[in-house]
Amino acid sequence: MSGLPHEMAALATSSDIDELGHVNNLVYLRWVQDAAVSHWRALATEGEAATIAWVVLRHEIDYVHAALPGDRITLRTWVGTATKATFERHTEILRAGDQRVLARARTLWCPVDPKTGRLKRIDADLRARVSVPDLTPARP
Repeated sequence: MSGLPHEMAALATSSDIDELGHVNNLVYLRWVQDAAVSHWRALATEGEAATIAWVVLRHEIDYVHAALPGDRITLRTWVGTATKATFERHTEILRAGDQRVLARARTLWCPVDPKTGRLKRIDADLRARVSVPDLTPARP
């Protein structure tokens, strides 16, 4: 297991397109969530997956270039700064063909107990295993 960036593929389908002819902003948000879930599933042990759920405290998305119908998308995500109660997740949304950055997101996640919904403190070993703060990009 490693906190290195995780990648997954997506496709801009016709149902993702808004009245301006490009991918709707809500789709970018869905992609950010999809990448986070995929990354957690790849990183977590069976025990961690069963005892830790995640809720979003904050989303920030910078839209750089439009994704268009049929674009193949690469979602790249990693955890930056992690504390006992919050994990800062970064996501880049790129057009797969030319690796052009379409959007960048920073999301603050909070671990919770899936049975109670209450905050779940994360131990130092898990924080160290999943976070890579040196990859955190500078914000514009």
